Amino acid sequence: MRNTPINYEIVDQKIKESGLRSIGKASIREIKKLIDEIEAGTGEQFIRMEMGVPGIPPVQIGIDAQIEALKKGVAAIYPNIWGHQELKTEFARFLKLFMNIDVKPDVCIPTVGSMQGSFASILCMSRTNRNQDSTLFIDPGFPVHKMQHTALNLRYESFDVYNYRGEKLREKLESYFSTGRFHSVLYSNPNNPSWICLTEDELKIIGELSNKYNVAILEDLAYFGMDFRKDYSKPGAPPYQPTVARYSNNYILFVSSSKIFSYAGERIGMMVVSETLFDISLPDLLRYYSTDKLGYSLIFETLYPLSSGVSHSAQYALAAIYKAVNDGTFNFLDYVKDYGIKAHEMKEIFTSNGFQIVYDMDLDQPIADGFYFTFSYPGMDADVLLREMLYYGVSAISLLITGSERKEGIRACTSLVRHDQFPDMKVRLKKFHEDHPIK
Repeated sequence: MRNTPINYEIVDQKIKESGLRSIGKASIREIKKLIDEIEAGTGEQFIRMEMGVPGIPPVQIGIDAQIEALKKGVAAIYPNIWGHQELKTEFARFLKLFMNIDVKPDVCIPTVGSMQGSFASILCMSRTNRNQDSTLFIDPGFPVHKMQHTALNLRYESFDVYNYRGEKLREKLESYFSTGRFHSVLYSNPNNPSWICLTEDELKIIGELSNKYNVAILEDLAYFGMDFRKDYSKPGAPPYQPTVARYSNNYILFVSSSKIFSYAGERIGMMVVSETLFDISLPDLLRYYSTDKLGYSLIFETLYPLSSGVSHSAQYALAAIYKAVNDGTFNFLDYVKDYGIKAHEMKEIFTSNGFQIVYDMDLDQPIADGFYFTFSYPGMDADVLLREMLYYGVSAISLLITGSERKEGIRACTSLVRHDQFPDMKVRLKKFHEDHPIK
């Protein structure tokens, strides 16, 4: 039996019991379940980096507003499928103040987390044109978006954007869009998992090509403003969160409350549909819906049967948070900056013990310190590395499930790692380095 920080035999047993044929291709939730069982079996605590969940308390403004709403009896009332009016108004105001885009509250729709927004949008967009049957992923990306396509039996293609930055992105996108197969393109910015941030020039390219080829843009802003290299926290003042919405009218944006407000447990996010898409008439929608209007079909015939609305009290919570942010009484980015601080320290610990940062550059700048970073270890592919790290009490997910071309890469999330765990992390990674000398 090997001498590892976590009991080797128990880890081995739990891996076998999991039935996972490949640790590197396991989903995020499968990895979480495996680590839960190893911790229970050994009594040892892992350095947990597999789940992209908040590591700080929820915003108190939201809690207070939600409690007050519950006291007033909203739990007994079905919420409007198009959303609580105050929330829609404050979110439209937020988009103007922090993204410098003008939208009507009518096109701002609460969803059961950004996940429901993307699911409904993917489903609805796949029915807009009988000749367009595919989504294009600008990868690496959030693995569950591909799971949604699999669940819906929908086609998708993808490419790793890392080698197609700047003007190279135009030719790469055009090679896909020119086929006429794609109804939508989906990406996150900042990116999960690589944490690269698409620039204004790159977003302009995406916007111009979406207009040219009639492709809708699904922009995932789960980590709104969290490129800490710039201060996006001042309402109504530049710099503004980069967005394709300034370069195209063919967009749907998803803004999560899970990370920037730590309101993940209430499952509420916001979706905004451009007024152009919201009002557009698309005859092919009549194959599935009672109307050819995209906005109506998306809300009343796609979102409605999925959940019949979003938690009523949570909408009051989110409205109160957005109002405080808009009024300048709550700085949401100051609230989450510790993720960047932890990323910087964690990278130092990893690289001082032989590990390498996989996505290390963002065009001509070092990658930002934020919610995620990626790493590898010389001589190991992602499947081997991820499995081996379990014996050292460190968990993460493989880039193999994200559409990345970097087969050696691992994604680490900074959120759940506490500062007081850094000494233990140093010990475990030093031991890993000693047991795996680099040739």
